[in-house]
Amino acid sequence: MNRQKHTGTPASDTVMVVHGPEAFDSGDAGWLADLVRPRGILVAGVMGRCAAEASGRPVRCTDTRPSIVLAAEQGRAFLVNRGKTPASGRIFGELVAGRLPEGRGLVHVECSNRTIFVWNEGDRRLAGDLADLTGFPIVEAAGSAGTKGEGRTIRGCIPGEAVFVNGVVIGTATAETVVLASGSGTIEAIAGIDLKQHGVEKLLRGGVPDLAAAWCKSGRVRSAVPRHAGRARETGRIAVIDHAGHTLYREIAEGVAGVLSIGDDTTAVCGHICAHHGIPVFGVIDGDGDDIIQAGYAPGSVVVETAGERDDDLGCEIAASLGEEPVSWEEWVAGTLEHLGGRVRITVDRRGGNGAVR
Repeated sequence: MNRQKHTGTPASDTVMVVHGPEAFDSGDAGWLADLVRPRGILVAGVMGRCAAEASGRPVRCTDTRPSIVLAAEQGRAFLVNRGKTPASGRIFGELVAGRLPEGRGLVHVECSNRTIFVWNEGDRRLAGDLADLTGFPIVEAAGSAGTKGEGRTIRGCIPGEAVFVNGVVIGTATAETVVLASGSGTIEAIAGIDLKQHGVEKLLRGGVPDLAAAWCKSGRVRSAVPRHAGRARETGRIAVIDHAGHTLYREIAEGVAGVLSIGDDTTAVCGHICAHHGIPVFGVIDGDGDDIIQAGYAPGSVVVETAGERDDDLGCEIAASLGEEPVSWEEWVAGTLEHLGGRVRITVDRRGGNGAVR
C-alpha cells in the first residue's frame, strides 16, 4: 500500500471498527490508527482478533458482527475493511450498512481500493476528516443487505472457495453469487454452490438457521501464517471445540492446558490461533478439509486422521471421557493415542517441540 503523509487533523473523537484479519496483516489498520488516533479500536471477528493480537496494537475485541457494534456506538464511528477484492469489499460495506437501524448511515474505509464509502447518507463530516487524513476519495453509495425472507444471496465469491454459514463450511462456490434457501428443515442450494452435506449436517445441529440474519462469507478466513509463542502451561483443563472454531476464544481462558478440536477446518483454525497462545491442540480429522487457513501448531500438538470413521463420532467419544479436573497434557495425549491404536494415523506430531508431519 502506497501510504502518504497527511495535512489534516486527527479524528480522535471516533471509534474505529475493524473487520477481519487482512486490515491488520496488511498494515492498513496500524497506518490508519496512527493517522486518525481514534479514541478506541474495536475488532470484530475471531480471526481479526488473532491478527490484532499479532500486531501488538491495543484493541478491544468482540465476536459480535460489525453492524451490531456500529449500531451500539453513540458517537462517531467508522468501519475499516480490506476485502479480498475491491468488489467484495464494497459488497461487505453494503451488507453492513443494510443491517444498521433505519436512518443510520455508515462511513466505510475500504482498504483494498483506498476508498471511503458513505453509505445511506452517513456522516459526511467524518468522511471528510478521514479523506483529509488519508487522501482517499469519497464515494456516496446506497443499498441494503437484501436478506429478506427465507433465502440468502452471498455475493463476491470466487469459484472453488469455501462458503460459510455461521462459521461452518457448507459447500464450495461454483459462481460469483451463491443463493441459499431454508425449507423443509434443511439448507437448500438454489444456485452457485456445491453443498457439502456433512457441513450442512453440522450446521443443522443447532437448528435451521435464520439465513437472513446468519453470518455468511466465502474464502479463506486468514491468509497470513500464524505467529508462535512459547508453551503456555503443561497441566490444566482440556477445552473441547467441536466443529465450531469461531467459539475458540470463549474457551481458551486461564487454566487451559490444551484443546481437543473435532473436524478438519476446526482443527486448522484452532491450531492457528492456539499457536499464537502457546496452547497445544489434539485434532481429530477425517480428511475433508477445505484449506481455509494456514495451519500452525504449538509444541505438544498432535493431529490424528480417522481410519474409516467420521471425525464427529470419534471426537465425541474422546470428549466424553474428559472431566473438568486438571490433567497433564503429555500424559493425556499419550494415553489417548494408546487407547485409539489402529483407529487413527498421526498426521501432525509436535511432541517434544518437533514439527513432524507424517
